[in-house]
Amino acid sequence: MADVPDPSSDKQASAPQLPASPTAAEPQPYIPFSVWWPLVAGALAGIALRLIFFGKPGGAYAAMMASFIYLCPLLVGAVTVYVAERKSRRSWGYYLWSAFVANIFFVLGTLLIMIEGLICAIVIVPIFAVVGSVGGLVMGIVCRVTKWPRQTLYSFALLPLMLGGLESGVVTPSRIGSVERTTVIRAPPDVVWRKIMDARDIQPNEMKHAWIFRIGVPLPLAGVVEQTPLGPVRKITMGKDVHFDQVFTDLQEYEFVRWTYRIYSDSFPPYALDDHVVVGGYYFDVIDTSYALRQTGDGTELRIKMGYRVTTQFNWYAEPWAQYLLGNFEDNVLDFYRRRSEVGAR
Repeated sequence: MADVPDPSSDKQASAPQLPASPTAAEPQPYIPFSVWWPLVAGALAGIALRLIFFGKPGGAYAAMMASFIYLCPLLVGAVTVYVAERKSRRSWGYYLWSAFVANIFFVLGTLLIMIEGLICAIVIVPIFAVVGSVGGLVMGIVCRVTKWPRQTLYSFALLPLMLGGLESGVVTPSRIGSVERTTVIRAPPDVVWRKIMDARDIQPNEMKHAWIFRIGVPLPLAGVVEQTPLGPVRKITMGKDVHFDQVFTDLQEYEFVRWTYRIYSDSFPPYALDDHVVVGGYYFDVIDTSYALRQTGDGTELRIKMGYRVTTQFNWYAEPWAQYLLGNFEDNVLDFYRRRSEVGAR
């Protein structure tokens, strides 16, 4: 008797084979540099606002306005967190550090496109980074507890634009102060006096250690007393064709000298210094400088005192910077005269 085929075996042979069920979720496609996009977006928002705040000192939309200094880093932080939150929920720590870093990128960007100088960038980056972190944290809270993150972001952007046009009518306060330093030089007062009145051929290695020169102020070349029809003046020349006069207001030979500053229209050529820190400018000025010499045994006590003016809407932050940089400058000037005088005495 012939074998009868089993129908069930045919069905099993012809049944399609199903693929094995996956044991893990397939990885999401990786987008290169996606982690940096929110930071770049925040930095670009800050640069765009900086290009708007390009007004003259004291006028509307000037970069030293409080509406820019305080609100621009807030906008940078808010844009950074908003862009990041659109992709996925971020941590509280991310809100802080991403906004902090984005503001550093923003300041670096202004340097790259040459709308800001190194001095202003170094001075302003700490406050921008800290205030920007606050903006990132606020936007993070908005994204977590409200349904209006986009509207909030628009507010961050519109507020500095509104206030930038109004703030020019607000009086900018000034702070007047002075910085004083003293050293003892192993040389008689007459030698020290001559080195102050005739400081020529200043070499870069004699003054380069002062922070103001490290961060962009041109190095001094000479400070020499000359006779003019209006009386003696001390002619100051510096790198990048910077020049101005120190006008004597008090002169007691070998004991004391004080002078004020005469600034010319071409004293600071374009791009020699940031407009925000030019001596005699709207925001900053060196009012006077004095040297006092006193005999001490076989040496001389030399004291330098510089008066300054700071005029900003954030003097609480700008004045300590001015005091530190001027004090550091005075320390290096005294060291310069000490070395030259002691060599001259020998």
